[in-house]
Amino acid sequence: MNVFLKETSKELGRRGIAVDIFTRFHDPHDPQVVALGENARVIHLAAGPLAEPKHSLAQHLPSFTEALREYTSSRGLRYDVVHGHYWLSGPPALTLAREQGAPAIASFHTLARVQDLVRPSSGDAPERGAVEERIAREADVLVSSSAQEREQLLRLYGARPERCRVAPCGYDASLFRPMDQEQARRALGLTAPHVVLFVGRMEKIKGIDILLRAVAMLEEREEVEVLLVGGGEQDPERHKLAALARELGLESRLRFVGRVPQEELPAYYNAADVCVAPSFYETFGMVALEAMACGTPVIAARVGGLQSTVQDGASGFLVPWHCPEPYAERLETVLGNVVLRRRLAAGAEEAARDKTWQLVADRLLGIYEDALAGRWSDLAMTGARS
Repeated sequence: MNVFLKETSKELGRRGIAVDIFTRFHDPHDPQVVALGENARVIHLAAGPLAEPKHSLAQHLPSFTEALREYTSSRGLRYDVVHGHYWLSGPPALTLAREQGAPAIASFHTLARVQDLVRPSSGDAPERGAVEERIAREADVLVSSSAQEREQLLRLYGARPERCRVAPCGYDASLFRPMDQEQARRALGLTAPHVVLFVGRMEKIKGIDILLRAVAMLEEREEVEVLLVGGGEQDPERHKLAALARELGLESRLRFVGRVPQEELPAYYNAADVCVAPSFYETFGMVALEAMACGTPVIAARVGGLQSTVQDGASGFLVPWHCPEPYAERLETVLGNVVLRRRLAAGAEEAARDKTWQLVADRLLGIYEDALAGRWSDLAMTGARS
């Protein structure tokens, strides 16, 4: 979600459209206003303690909404479109949109009722599902990142089809592109014959335990190094995965890389023979798209937006079962057949080619134009804020 906001806002800003992103103060060293790019900025508002846990943030929505109202009114800020991202941003966005007479657009990025179906007890606030349902009912337009997410909104939240639009995620074509694999491996200090990559948060819903169990089943597992990129040392799931790796005898084959800056990710994608996304739930699957843009095949769960991002048999493989055996089978197939791996790599690069942030911004502008009932051409000429 953060990457989506950053990249689309920067792209809209480059086109002369002013974008303000309102978020909560969480670091005392942050200035209130941070320039994100041309015509785009992040504005921090005080709402609750800086270190408030994520599951407790909902109680501070009234104070955030009031801070949003005070900031915009005191500076005479008027918005032509208000787009709320995530369930916590939905209520303040609806309030601001109604007060300013602007269309209210909503994106969720993940949905509580889907998470509860695939892996219950996510630790989210108990009211999240009800708040999402209210947003789905009251927003003028709902923007999903995949056709699968749109269907979930219709089925689980009673969203109206005519209000639902799809704007998939994208990637930075100047950053994510193929490079020499051996060079990438030398830069990262990798020496194993085969490299298997996971990129994402260290959370149970990501299915990383399935990946580790699958690698433990490989006949030539001593030739494989597994890189887990994402998360921090204090993440509870990381400690569980480290214990599982010891139990499976994979401790020497596993590297916890931790969080990596966006500009360093291409080296990891290019160093890998295959990127694995065994998630129980993904609204889109940006990691899969970034890997594909680097020419790296993807083995992914047949869930959510991954079904649209990964083309089974062309840019990688989709696995319909959440168990290690089929992942081990696909890993054996990809790692053991260099001709197939090269064909999948070419297919991955080709499939990603038309999914850049520029095209995502085009899609968003079309959605905003529809929401504005044809007024967009006039607003764009005046540099209106969205």
